[in-house]
Amino acid sequence: MPMIDTYRRSVQRKQDEISKLHIDKAKEIKKDADLASKIQKAKEAINRTKTQSTIKSKVNEIGRHQTERANVAKRIASIEEKIARKQKELGTEQGKLAREEEKEAKKRSQEIEKQERKQKKRMSEMNSTLAKHDRLHVETKTMLERIPQLPEKIVVLFLASNPVDQKQLRLDDEARSIAEMIRKTKHRDSVKLESCWAVQPMDILQAINEHCPAIVHFSGHGSDQDEIVFQDANGNTKLVSKEAIVQTMMASSDSIRLVFFNTCYSKNQAVAVVEHVEAAIGMNTSIGDNAACVFASQFYSAIGFGLSVQKAFEQGKAMLMLEGIKEEDTPELFVHDGINPEELIIVKP
Repeated sequence: MPMIDTYRRSVQRKQDEISKLHIDKAKEIKKDADLASKIQKAKEAINRTKTQSTIKSKVNEIGRHQTERANVAKRIASIEEKIARKQKELGTEQGKLAREEEKEAKKRSQEIEKQERKQKKRMSEMNSTLAKHDRLHVETKTMLERIPQLPEKIVVLFLASNPVDQKQLRLDDEARSIAEMIRKTKHRDSVKLESCWAVQPMDILQAINEHCPAIVHFSGHGSDQDEIVFQDANGNTKLVSKEAIVQTMMASSDSIRLVFFNTCYSKNQAVAVVEHVEAAIGMNTSIGDNAACVFASQFYSAIGFGLSVQKAFEQGKAMLMLEGIKEEDTPELFVHDGINPEELIIVKP
């Protein structure tokens, strides 16, 4: 097994262990709350009675519950220590993975350079032959003119925000799944996925100006007040209004053709944004982690095969149904007036 796969499995294992510890901690916190409630009820019973036997019984009951709460507190502290230790281990494994990915990228780059050198050498030999044989030159030129051009390269800008004070989403799984599906497409070399993590509001325009994307993909939380949940400097929730997002799209690069809001309650944002871009996708209610990942992955797979936005959207819904995820009616597609989504192709063969 390649080392990069080993590191990926290790990172996933650490993440699963941390998730389980958080679940265990939540259970202990609930136990503590239940015990506190029992203690309060016992105190209330003491205040209501004058019977000494009842008072003594309730006092003993309070003592037992307080002892149990102390034990729960110890368990919570122990779990928190384990979480901190696992977080440190996770950081180490992620560092190993990043270094291995960098090595793999360097190898691929070297291989590409090697292939390019071979190609240049072959072209040089061909030009030498063409210079000597005019007939072969003409035939080869005609053949080259008939070779279809590759699709124009586009950028998909993946903007992810997962504040620490919100329910943690599996955004890394979503990004990895999208990248994997794009890699398997016919025109994979024409679609480049650029990811920006822990996005703060100030990062959005910077990323758009830097990458000039054809598609802007928002991944994370949304509110039922038409807001997107970003992060502040401390990693906590920072709400951004629908109007701010619309203004951002209006003031951004003319290269943006589609905005994908893979966030809960984002339908109104998508409706507003298509005043300034060709198409937008939003969710008419909340959407589950798995559904968001499956729908988005299949959508970009279809885009990478050169299908229209409408076909890609329908395939994303079909994949939800094939997986038995009953949220196929949650995503909605909107287009600018006068645009036919069946004819809107972002990666043109």
